[in-house]
Amino acid sequence: VIGKGMNPPKKIPFPPEKIYMDWRQKRRPGAGLYNLGSTCYLNVILQCLTYTPPLANYLLSRQHSRFCHQQGFCMMCIMEAHVRKVLYSSASAIRPRAVIRDLRCKQFQVLQQVFFPSLRGELLTSSSVIGEFKPDLPGDAYEFLRCTLSAMHRACLSGSNDLDISSQGTTIIHQIFRGILRSRVTCLSCKTVSDFYLAFLDVLLKIKGASSLTTALDDFVKPKQMDGKKCVNCSKCKKKVAASKKVTIHREPRVLTVCLGRADERTSRKISQVVEYSEYLDLRPYMSDTAGEPLLYSLYAVVVHSGHTCLEGHFFCYTKASNGQWYKMNDVTVDSCGIHTVLGQQAYLLFYAR
Repeated sequence: VIGKGMNPPKKIPFPPEKIYMDWRQKRRPGAGLYNLGSTCYLNVILQCLTYTPPLANYLLSRQHSRFCHQQGFCMMCIMEAHVRKVLYSSASAIRPRAVIRDLRCKQFQVLQQVFFPSLRGELLTSSSVIGEFKPDLPGDAYEFLRCTLSAMHRACLSGSNDLDISSQGTTIIHQIFRGILRSRVTCLSCKTVSDFYLAFLDVLLKIKGASSLTTALDDFVKPKQMDGKKCVNCSKCKKKVAASKKVTIHREPRVLTVCLGRADERTSRKISQVVEYSEYLDLRPYMSDTAGEPLLYSLYAVVVHSGHTCLEGHFFCYTKASNGQWYKMNDVTVDSCGIHTVLGQQAYLLFYAR
């Protein structure tokens, strides 16, 4: 059994009992966001995070900024100020200048290089590529989401140099978004089983040939044959052998973020097929332990990419506000809509909450 962070944490920076999954305050939807020059990919992620109830509850309480001693760039403080401005503003739309300004910050760019060192190029990518976010250049919403959550997590760890790996996984960000994957490798010769564990903040699914989210998840947990160049070293056979590998969700996150990879791995062309998804999702069939009560999740945000290719187009999103009503958020415009409209989209990112 191999996996970093699987031991019980020695310290818990943010106790899970302080997480409130339901909105603590109910209000009308907040402001739209101006597009400041190809920033639609930023706007959709800012809006989806703003309407993530447990995160919004925490940011609105100002618990982080009241005790933050970080000098200079702090993504948690930036997001706290942004969420408060969006939800408390009387204006129909605001300019997210603070977020845009800090994208040029050297510390933020360093985080991009740490978490996403490969070359930037394709939007809607099936591999996490990232470069330097620039307001005047198109970017990818999924890349920005991953980098933003990583930056917020790092901000939560600022000044906590004595935390072991398991304890580092208990920040407010990881308490909300983090889950654990189990990769079970079985030697086809001697049947020896080895388990490997990996933390995740989102699940990236291949959708080519998948008609629905559930069929894509079925394929995700389907055992894969590992032979030829993919043979693995067996500790018992003492040589490289053919094996079977099955990846399952071992520990479910409170908020499940799913990316439907719409870039074809071979051609990089956009996969525009319809992938059906429902308002409610049972995660139990995709867990390591499939027995037990259903693990029900409720959809609260959807990111959509419109455009014929991966390198151009426009992002907009649908979010469920604290009043229970769905809204289409397309930069400055915020329009109410029904759940049937939400479920009929060519989705790119799906956000589900327990």
